[in-house]
Amino acid sequence: MRILFLSHYFPPEVNAPANRTFEHCREWVQAGHEVHVVTCIPSHPRGVPFPGYRRRWYLREEADGISVHRVWTYLAANQGVIKRTLNYVSFVPSALWRALRLGRFDVVVATSPQFFCAVAGWLAGSLKRTPWVFELRDLWPESVAAVGALRRSVALRLIERLELRLYRSAARVVCLTRSFIANLERRGIAASKLVFVPNGVDLEFWAGGRAADARWELALAPGDLVVSYIGTVGMAHSIGTVLEAAQMLAWAHPHVRLIVVGDGAELARLQEEHRKGGHANVVFTGLVPHEKARDIMAASDIALVLLIRSDLFLTVLPSKMFEAMGAGKAIVLGVAGEARETLERAGAGIAITPESAEELAAAIGKLVDDEALRSRLGEAGRRFAAAECDRRRLAARMLAVLDTVARRT
Repeated sequence: MRILFLSHYFPPEVNAPANRTFEHCREWVQAGHEVHVVTCIPSHPRGVPFPGYRRRWYLREEADGISVHRVWTYLAANQGVIKRTLNYVSFVPSALWRALRLGRFDVVVATSPQFFCAVAGWLAGSLKRTPWVFELRDLWPESVAAVGALRRSVALRLIERLELRLYRSAARVVCLTRSFIANLERRGIAASKLVFVPNGVDLEFWAGGRAADARWELALAPGDLVVSYIGTVGMAHSIGTVLEAAQMLAWAHPHVRLIVVGDGAELARLQEEHRKGGHANVVFTGLVPHEKARDIMAASDIALVLLIRSDLFLTVLPSKMFEAMGAGKAIVLGVAGEARETLERAGAGIAITPESAEELAAAIGKLVDDEALRSRLGEAGRRFAAAECDRRRLAARMLAVLDTVARRT
C-alpha cells in the first residue's frame, strides 16, 4: 500500500502523538509499504524550531524509510488560545497543499490531537477520492473545555458539529480507548466503523535505558531513590500535586528525589513555585531528547502518571503508563476510569485519587519502604506490556485496518 499519514507532531518532538506515529509508520515500512508523513517543522512545546531546523515552506527528509514532508505553519508555544489556534489551523492548507502534490495513495490517515489535523485528512481524502481513517487520540474539543482553555460557546458547539461530521465521513475511526468507542456510539457513530487500537510501547527501546548515565547527569547520590514524572507539564497534568507531596516527603524520606521531565504551559509557573518553596528534593529537567527520557526512566524506582480530576479523563489511557510498564517500573497512577482499571488489571502499581497530594505522598512512601513490592509491581507491568501493549503487534493491528479500508475502494 501507499499510505499518507498527517500528523501535527513527529520526532524529534517527543510527545505521545509523535512517538506513536513514528513507531507505527516505521513498522509499516518494514512490512513493505510506502509511507509518507506530512507534518510540521518540529517546535513543540516552545514554538521555536528545534536545533538544525528553521522556519521554511517545505522540507523533505527520510526517517527509517519513512518519507517525511515538513510544511510551513504559524509557530506558537503550547499556551494561550489565539496563537495556538493559528498554529493548528495553519496546518490545514499547508498539509493539504503538500498532500495533493504527492500523487495517489491507497489510504489517508490523520491523527488527533490536534483536531484540525483531522480536518486536513478529511479534505485530502475527499479531494483525492481516497478513503481516510481518523486516528482518535483525544476527544477534542471536549478535552480543551475540560482544562478551562476554551469556554462553552457558540464557537465550541460549531466545532463539535464539525467533529461529528469528521467521524461520520471517515472510513474508520481508530480509537485509543474503549471509552472513546462508547462515547462515539452514544453520539450516533456506527459501531461498525470504530476500531480499538490502544497506546502501546516499544519494548526494546524502553528496556534499553542507561540508568548510570542518568544518575550521573542528575547528580544523584548512591542511596537516592528516584520518583519520576516524564511527560507534558501542562494544565491537565497535576504537577502542582508533586510539589505538595514533595513537602510531605522531605522529612520522612530525605533520600527521595522527585524528577519532573518535560515542558509545557505550566512549567514556568511551577518552576517559580518550586524556587519560592525551596523544594530541595525536586528537580525540573525541562525538555530532553527521547533517549534521555528513557535513561531517566531506567534510573527511576517509581514512575508517576498524573492528570487533574475531570470526567473527561475517565476515558483516557496515558501513553506514559505503558512506557513505565515497558521499563519495568512500579507506577503511582493519579488517573481514574479506564486507566485505573487497566493498571489494576496489570497489577503494575498503586492508584490514588487524582490531585490528592496526601495520597500521592503516602503511595510513594509505601513503595519507597518496600523494595520487594516495587520489584513485584514492576515485573507485573513488564509482563502486561509484553502481552498486551507491544507496539509492533498494535502497529500490525492498525495496518490490517488500513488494508481493509484500501481494499474496499
